[in-house]
Amino acid sequence: MHTGSIDERLGIPARLAIVATCADGSAWSFTRLRTETGLADGNLHVQTGKLVEAGYLEAAKERQGGRMVTTFRLTDTGLRSFRAYLQTLAAALGETDLQFSGSRPASLSGKSGPKGPKDDFQVW
Repeated sequence: MHTGSIDERLGIPARLAIVATCADGSAWSFTRLRTETGLADGNLHVQTGKLVEAGYLEAAKERQGGRMVTTFRLTDTGLRSFRAYLQTLAAALGETDLQFSGSRPASLSGKSGPKGPKDDFQVW
């Protein structure tokens, strides 16, 4: 596998966790995304900004109650890039029949594993 075949935007664990989380197609609030990925506020802010700039995420602000809430949704470009990233990894592993329906694969749901703080290798 040639390094040029890997999307450098998704090669960063924090960004990959954000995109994998948003791959379910729903809008994720900043707070919910922070909880799901285990990222610190500053890191989540920087990485979502880079993904919005790349066209992988779209951000929206809306008033809920008396405060503004930022939500993120994966764009079509982001979903295509995530699928291509998964296909590249599958090919490197010799997998030829990877299927991805658009909803988050169960292995990326963050629902398993030990309780407690997550490090960079346990973000999803």
